[in-house]
Amino acid sequence: MNKFFILFFTFILNFFGFTQNDANPVIWSQELNKISETEYELVFKANIAQDWHVYSQFTAEGGSQPSEFEFINLGEDYELIGTTEESETITEYSEIFEVEETYFKENLTFKQKIKLLKPGLNQVNALLYYQVCKEVCIPGEQEFIFALGDEPIHLQDKTVDERSKILSDELILDLKNKEALTDGVSEVINGNSSLWMIFGLGFLGGLIALLTPCVFPMIPLTVSFFTKQSGTKSKGIINALLYGFFIVLIYFLFSLPFHLFDSVDSQILNTIATNVWLNVAFFLIFIFFAFSFFGYYELTLPSSWANKMDSASSKAGGVIGIFFMAVTLAIVSFSCTGPILGGLLGSTALAEGDVATNLSTGMLGFGVALALPFALFALFPAWLNSLPKSGGWMTTVKVVLGFLELALALKFLSNADLVGNWGILKREIFLGIWIILFALLALYLLGILRFPHDGPKQKLAPTHKLFAVVSIAFVLYLVLGLVKVIPLKLLSGFPPPEFYSVFEQENDCPLGVNCFKDFDEGVAYAKKVNKPILLDFTGWACVNCRKMEENVWTAPDIYPMIKDDYVLISLYIDDRKELPALEQFDFKFASGRVKRIETVGQKWGTFQTLNFNAASQPYYVLLSPDLKVLNTEIQYSDAETYKAWLIKGLENFRE
Repeated sequence: MNKFFILFFTFILNFFGFTQNDANPVIWSQELNKISETEYELVFKANIAQDWHVYSQFTAEGGSQPSEFEFINLGEDYELIGTTEESETITEYSEIFEVEETYFKENLTFKQKIKLLKPGLNQVNALLYYQVCKEVCIPGEQEFIFALGDEPIHLQDKTVDERSKILSDELILDLKNKEALTDGVSEVINGNSSLWMIFGLGFLGGLIALLTPCVFPMIPLTVSFFTKQSGTKSKGIINALLYGFFIVLIYFLFSLPFHLFDSVDSQILNTIATNVWLNVAFFLIFIFFAFSFFGYYELTLPSSWANKMDSASSKAGGVIGIFFMAVTLAIVSFSCTGPILGGLLGSTALAEGDVATNLSTGMLGFGVALALPFALFALFPAWLNSLPKSGGWMTTVKVVLGFLELALALKFLSNADLVGNWGILKREIFLGIWIILFALLALYLLGILRFPHDGPKQKLAPTHKLFAVVSIAFVLYLVLGLVKVIPLKLLSGFPPPEFYSVFEQENDCPLGVNCFKDFDEGVAYAKKVNKPILLDFTGWACVNCRKMEENVWTAPDIYPMIKDDYVLISLYIDDRKELPALEQFDFKFASGRVKRIETVGQKWGTFQTLNFNAASQPYYVLLSPDLKVLNTEIQYSDAETYKAWLIKGLENFRE
């Protein structure tokens, strides 16, 4: 147990301190030496990064994992001659495991002689299981394929390094006419509009938080405190404004750690939207938040935190005291604001662009909305008389938020299902669950469904009836969309795409258009039919991609062009399917950074970055079959701009 804790805490302390070499500490290669017509020597080599080491086959038991070979079809196709030889090793006492460990530093070589049992055998496969350690140990697995014949077997007769070089080069296109295009349609809906929308979402979340029982009663109490206890009216106003400023600052500061993560790796936060298990985690968290809003339990931070902040504000006084008062508000209101902030985090994860910037923008909007009434009522204290009284309506607000949390939770489960190709939450199932949720919400608003913290039944308020009617109308809208009487354009990007259905579809392409999900296959078909290419960089969890497909591509003067005039190649950047072992490789960027390409999505994401210097989706490129760029690239756009862009591409192709 002591050894386990030492290893565990060593891992935690060193995880975020890795360099780029630490991400790929062992680079493998191989050689084949022919001894006779039936005997060969297999040579396995590795370069090991500085300060790392790989363990010998013969390291002592009870310590780190030894290297171990598995020879495929051994005894049927060939047999081993002797044991596997090793290059020079180092033996050293391990204080953690209390045994003598034997390992390699800087480089290693394994050699194994074999004798063929089958005449004409042209390939030998071997797997190596090993462990590489620095302050932390990482288990590894490496496949080796030795081609014995004179004729090459695609990539199988290449060393690992040579194979990686060949596959890396294949990702780089020889694009023509790219720099010459200056007059094409290239308008996009830019990031500024997206940030304003995220700010608006945050602001709306803050306004909703104001209506909850954790925050609303604090408004008159706090404003009265500042206006009565500050001596003069002007000083009370200044203190209230300062209090509001600190509220904004505190919520904005919550987002700063995400910028620190982003500086370590610009992609670390964007994986939230596409990583299967992170999406499952978000799903479970939102379910937990929802049931807290339903009144089954309270989400509270330790009361000692609030007591300490309150005590600090009393002792410090002045500006520092007001800051601690703002911190106290953030702590005591967490049971209501926490789930809303969780929803805000989820919404920014689903939005396009830089996640850390989106989160800061959303948190800023949330803080401004939360602080605004404290400042306004301090400036105009007479307005306090017009505030509605606290009551059961605030409980209703919490329950409505609970249903919305459940609906949003389902989106994260859908992301995981799509990216993981599980096939469990098809479009009809997703919409069916939403129909049930909003039907239950209508029943609650009509007083039929009750929750633990609801008071005695009272006469329905007009607002309850109004929102119940809205919920029922939304249920009808979902039902009509489910049976395909109307398109669900208002929800574009939230439910799974139409081709992800429980019913058999012609293909798994957007809108039923015949598409290719491999670039080379699509280009070959485009050459065969002599049509231009619409290259679509997309993602299973990409909300804006679905919006483009369901709102723009469906336009009557755009859909026929995509279906009949172009060859559609859709490359999914977040596809987690593993590439075949022979197609996996290490890609080395110009900066020297090495990235392991193991999945379909990693391949097409690197392909997009290399050729178009872009990493966002949706991203559209028009190409001729001989890879001539037909128009400037375009991203998320409106229908008119997209139509003009497609027409210009066709004109350039015909010319």
